[in-house]
Amino acid sequence: MKSYSGKQIVKGSAIALGSNLGDSLAILQAATTELAAIPGIQLDAISSWYKTKAVGPPQPDYLNGCVTLQVDMSPQQLLATLLAVEQKFGRVRQQRWGARSLDLDLLLYDDLILNTPTLQIPHPRMCDRAFVLVPLAEIAPDWVEPVSGYVIKELVKQVDCSDVHLLKGS
Repeated sequence: MKSYSGKQIVKGSAIALGSNLGDSLAILQAATTELAAIPGIQLDAISSWYKTKAVGPPQPDYLNGCVTLQVDMSPQQLLATLLAVEQKFGRVRQQRWGARSLDLDLLLYDDLILNTPTLQIPHPRMCDRAFVLVPLAEIAPDWVEPVSGYVIKELVKQVDCSDVHLLKGS
């Protein structure tokens, strides 16, 4: 593992994954494998996959899930890594909240609160999104969202989860 300032830094991170173009299940599974193979990333847990209604312009339903990781990289390095993985799987950014082959969102990085022009942690809309909170609560129910101070299993009770359905066989 790489080290910063002479000491190893390993941070817990939570990532949301989504896809609604192509073979979404295969893309999400392959992206998870890809993330696990990257130096400086250790995969901790993978949620089940969930079929969810799309947010934004008319488009196909999504498959969504979350993973938790241990990372030996800065939040900015992790974001750059996620963007590179999205590109590898054919992600093209054309329309805000538009359909996509792969979407990887950095949700949490330990208990860090960060607000820069290119990166906000926690993810600014995660607490409003059942398609994020349901899979995250499955694998990290006691993780404290640092802005609200609530654990994920409590946050998920505050959103409408009626459009989030467990994918059979996932």
